[in-house]
Amino acid sequence: MTTRKVSALGVPMDLGGGRRGVDMGPSAMRIAGLERAVRSLGLDFEDLGNVAVDSPERRDPRDPQARFLNEIAACCRALRQEVEDVLSADSFPLVIGGDHSIAVGTVAGISSHYHTRDQRIGLIWFDAHSDMNTPETSPSGNIHGMPLASILGFGPEELVQCGTRTPMVDVKNAVLVGVRSVDPTERGLVRESGIRCYTMREVDMLGMHRVMKEAIEIASDGTVGFHLSFDLDGTDPSVAPGVGTPVSGGTNYRESHLVMEMAAASKKLLGLEMTEINPILDDRNTTARAAVELVMSALGKTIL
Repeated sequence: MTTRKVSALGVPMDLGGGRRGVDMGPSAMRIAGLERAVRSLGLDFEDLGNVAVDSPERRDPRDPQARFLNEIAACCRALRQEVEDVLSADSFPLVIGGDHSIAVGTVAGISSHYHTRDQRIGLIWFDAHSDMNTPETSPSGNIHGMPLASILGFGPEELVQCGTRTPMVDVKNAVLVGVRSVDPTERGLVRESGIRCYTMREVDMLGMHRVMKEAIEIASDGTVGFHLSFDLDGTDPSVAPGVGTPVSGGTNYRESHLVMEMAAASKKLLGLEMTEINPILDDRNTTARAAVELVMSALGKTIL
């Protein structure tokens, strides 16, 4: 972080997935003591409230290959402007979801802000899933499985062109970490795009320290810094049981914190978002409390 002020933006989005409940993620993190935790680090904090999101009950998903595309794109455009405003005010954007489709707006905001300064950004995408479907490959039509593809320039124009730069992030500066669930139909794009993808097998073999060291180097190469998009389902369900799409075999508690600690230590972190917290599936707000603890590590909390 290059600033001592953190601005939180909630995005209660659950249009992008097939399971309801992640719209309550921002509230769950607030209830878990987000503001108090950030202030305990000696940082200034402001809660900018929630970006407006349409309710699924009030809308027709229309295209079954890209459900609620127009509504999600509209929310992402609004989020992009909010993130740009935060950065222009010399504050650090902390975006809280909501399903992972919101990352299109978050990354569009950060990318656009630095694009006006002729600078590029990198991206570390921590997730159990690769999120690189397009409407043509998605088995569900759920857009929370498409945001990374859109950020890299593949997919619906409404999402791909959300920012002032297309692609928002060059694939050579984008990294996937923690992947263990990839749709057969999206594997081709993951491979052909050239994105560096650290699956959980590689995390097991190399260790999280080496994986994050290399990921930060890739995301920082020739860029002003990187955004960290953190899907709570990248962690093991024993750490975060209440997530939109849980997958066994994720990172443990310490590995998850090491991701955040190394991002903080790099001094290259431009923004952070936490997504896919689903209180309906949770146990006494365990996942939101874990998310708050992880945010503290990303903002500089250390053991000593």
